[in-house]
Amino acid sequence: MEVNIFDQVVNFVCAVNWNGLGHHAFRILLVLVIALVATRVLNRLMNILRQRLVSAGLSKGDSAAETAKRTDTIIRLVRQASCIFLWAMVALVLLKEVGVEIAPILAGAGIVGLAVGFGAQNLVRDVISGFFFILEDQVRVGDVVVVNGTGGLVEEMNFRTIILRDTSGVVHIFPNGTVTTLSNMTKDWSAYLFDLSVAYKEDIDRVMRVIEQVGSEMVLDPKFGHLMLEAPEIFGVNEFADSAVVIRGRIKTRPIQQWAVGREFNRRIKYAFDAAGIEIPFPHRTIYFGDASKPFDVRIAEANQGAAVKEGRKEQERA
Repeated sequence: MEVNIFDQVVNFVCAVNWNGLGHHAFRILLVLVIALVATRVLNRLMNILRQRLVSAGLSKGDSAAETAKRTDTIIRLVRQASCIFLWAMVALVLLKEVGVEIAPILAGAGIVGLAVGFGAQNLVRDVISGFFFILEDQVRVGDVVVVNGTGGLVEEMNFRTIILRDTSGVVHIFPNGTVTTLSNMTKDWSAYLFDLSVAYKEDIDRVMRVIEQVGSEMVLDPKFGHLMLEAPEIFGVNEFADSAVVIRGRIKTRPIQQWAVGREFNRRIKYAFDAAGIEIPFPHRTIYFGDASKPFDVRIAEANQGAAVKEGRKEQERA
């Protein structure tokens, strides 16, 4: 029995085409070496791309942490996709070298890919949209944005979803593929738009000088000056309202600082207008109690007149 097994092993070894096997082994080894070299080159290219993206972000004034976070996300996705594609090709070449027919595998992979594409088309759409959101730097964590009519602070930015939290604390989650309108209120710089109403009797040029003075003082203020990019712009008279002349202007600020600067600006404007005697008008109303009744102020005047007459009569009687 042992002799038969030994003879079978010897016959198998003799039947092997060692020249052909060595040729296939060399081809397989060559493919693996090329794949490893391509992987090293790919990593080098990814590092170069990362450095350029970081430099571009810093040159635009972005923070180092945000730029690194966004760049790492993009590089990780590109590297993973490239590596999967590369090693999938290497696996197919190696299977062909060992004698496996890869045509049925490719056909089956195409059918599976088609089925997955139909079933997960929304997911693919969300991921692709998220990739371009991050690549084009349209929105980032910490921005205040309005997505599909809903505003809030961006808490998370993923390849599939954008997560916002509004001022009431409510969290809103939007799949990237469903975002039809996106308005970023804090990209690069922000602005506070103000409309100041003054009475018609006021000197508009004098009012504008007071506004300019308030803006100049805020620019020099150590607390708020560094939040402002420039002195307030006064566009001029924007509207003749029912009881006021409306003066419009704008304050350019650093991102997400427009509300803090705007509230302080309004506070100082109120004090400045009071000190300069500038009237901030408000609506006046006359109150009626039914169609048949007299106006409220007429009724008060008549009541006061009646009380004065009665008081006069009492004084006469005492005399």
